Amino acid sequence: MATWSTRGLRGSTLEDLINSTNEYYRRNGLCLVQKIPTPITPVKFDKEKRKITEGYFEKDSTVDYIGVVQGIPVCFDAKESKTDTFSLQNIHEHQVRFMEDFEKQGGISFLIILFTTRNDLYYMPFKELKAYLNRVEQGHPKNFKYNELSDDFFLKKNGPALVPYLEGLNLDLNLRDKDL
Repeated sequence: MATWSTRGLRGSTLEDLINSTNEYYRRNGLCLVQKIPTPITPVKFDKEKRKITEGYFEKDSTVDYIGVVQGIPVCFDAKESKTDTFSLQNIHEHQVRFMEDFEKQGGISFLIILFTTRNDLYYMPFKELKAYLNRVEQGHPKNFKYNELSDDFFLKKNGPALVPYLEGLNLDLNLRDKDL
């Protein structure tokens, strides 16, 4: 059973940006995407600050976000990296399985990665994630480097969408159409 502590909030800045973006997209009728809360059973509670200080996860979570974009089911996870090397150990096997099953049902799965020192956002299609995971099985280290990523999937901030992932999704869908 996994134990939760305040370390678990490392990605909360990115999640705040995504939540704001999701609200903007919803208000403008572009999509409806919701944050999926991770069920936590509290063990210690700071009554003064009214917050959980220690607890455990009741079960494995799936992904951070799930919803629909113009009739297309989507799910994605938000990750942060302080360095130019992203460890694949940050992505759990049950999350990969869920994303894979989601894709088999006709949905689109992806990651949003914030490289914090560069302040760069990257939309990683599930197909790209699978390629990195597959090469680990062939002996490659359990990571990928910033310079390996496709320039096309870096998200450019433009306008009120703080994490404009619909641009990455659009490119992902166009490339999938070409593969058909």
